[in-house]
Amino acid sequence: MKKVVSAEVAASLVKDGMVIGVSGFSPSGYPKAVPLALAQRVKNTGEKMKLTLYTGASVGAEIDGAWSEVGIISKRMPYQTNSSLRNNINKGLTEYIDMNLSVMPQFINYGFLPKVNIAIVEALGITEEGNIIPTTAVGNTATYVANADKIIIEVNENQPLSLEGIADIYTLENPPFRKPIPITHTGDRIGTTYIPCKLEKIVAVVMTNMPDKTRPLKAMDETSKAISKNLIEFLENEVKERRLPENLLPIQSGVGSVANAVLAGLCESKLKNLTCYTEVIQDSMLDLIRCGKAKMVSSTALCPSPAGMEDFRRDLDSLKDKIILRPQEISNNPEVIRRLGVIAINTALEVDIYGNVNSTHVMGTKMMNGIGGSGDFAENASLTIFTTESIAKKGNISTIVPIVSHVDHTEHNVMVIVTEQGTADLRGKSPKERALAIINNCAHPDYRPQLLEYLEKAQECSGKHTPHVLCDALSWHIRFMETGTMKKKFIKFTFGNDENNDKLIVS
Repeated sequence: MKKVVSAEVAASLVKDGMVIGVSGFSPSGYPKAVPLALAQRVKNTGEKMKLTLYTGASVGAEIDGAWSEVGIISKRMPYQTNSSLRNNINKGLTEYIDMNLSVMPQFINYGFLPKVNIAIVEALGITEEGNIIPTTAVGNTATYVANADKIIIEVNENQPLSLEGIADIYTLENPPFRKPIPITHTGDRIGTTYIPCKLEKIVAVVMTNMPDKTRPLKAMDETSKAISKNLIEFLENEVKERRLPENLLPIQSGVGSVANAVLAGLCESKLKNLTCYTEVIQDSMLDLIRCGKAKMVSSTALCPSPAGMEDFRRDLDSLKDKIILRPQEISNNPEVIRRLGVIAINTALEVDIYGNVNSTHVMGTKMMNGIGGSGDFAENASLTIFTTESIAKKGNISTIVPIVSHVDHTEHNVMVIVTEQGTADLRGKSPKERALAIINNCAHPDYRPQLLEYLEKAQECSGKHTPHVLCDALSWHIRFMETGTMKKKFIKFTFGNDENNDKLIVS
């Protein structure tokens, strides 16, 4: 109790140049009062402040937004969704390291990244020994607590005390002392319900009463319903063909409105006795438990919409024994994903005709959010599925393109593409066979002729294995509207050498 202070006093411990690790994941279970107090201090005083910020994944506007608006984030990793931060990243004001979420705790533990000076974490409570009971997210909190020099804890009285017991905290030794992770079923509990913490490392405790600012989800539209229908038909056929058991294998789903809508359709499907081994629990996963379709969900964060959070709190007692929250180095661990045979379902920004997926960059240069955990799951799942709408920007852009402007998931990992138009099963297909499957089944009819024309032209004038006409492929991304008609704007490439014949000149 002697360490209980105001948010302003706790924030005064943060100094210019520090590395700060915070709790929270997409965005739930993150600290709020201390970050806001720090931002206000900088805003009021004009103090010079540049910080490196480590998180689990995205956090609320109280950190990413408030800190970006006063310009104190010099470097950020590993995932974000805030518009102010995104703008600073794309303007070059914040250096951003986008990385697979399972890798982040290893980088900290291996000493690959600068050490955490202060960890600021949200807690449901603190035991007499100093151990921390997490709230709605675990993320990287255990890693930051173990490695930080000092710890500031926000005890959030807004979080229901009945959350205690959901967490299952298990951490890994560094090689060569690492042991197998003893998870063979989604519901296996292998750790403690608290995050171990040395009492002497806690330098401040702040009492708060602030809710997570989770994101609202769009209502299911006809497009997302069609994607969900196509996906479920594919899964049911896999069961029919005996490539999947009747209760499938553990399901992973990405975050966002489309991902939530795709899973929502499972409540109306023939499938039952499902399990989920994932990283974020959104509304539809909770609905799967309520409707009796899912019997166990393992994750690292609870992140329903604001309305979904109210429903979750109301039903917490009945849901609690069917939910486990683990550290993200466990929830996203390749070893466990491979062992359980997880079915990975993630969202793409764009997909090229050979199956390469761009999840992160607009036009190849501007960061949207980040790869998040999609790489962890896509690379190690028994079945890797990507969903996307076939068009974007009111039909002005095709999400199926000749060549993606940025590659996050290569054709070697991508097995199935699903749009509202249909499904392309890429397993066992050569590049040209994949191209035809994606164009004919997944592309929008308005763009299908152009994509087939591109493929035909590429086969005529390039190598026959993975045909491309690079100038045409690259120009596909540069489009504009002119008098209501879609046009292509081509870039002309001129190649030559300088006068000394030792430099390639590209104009």
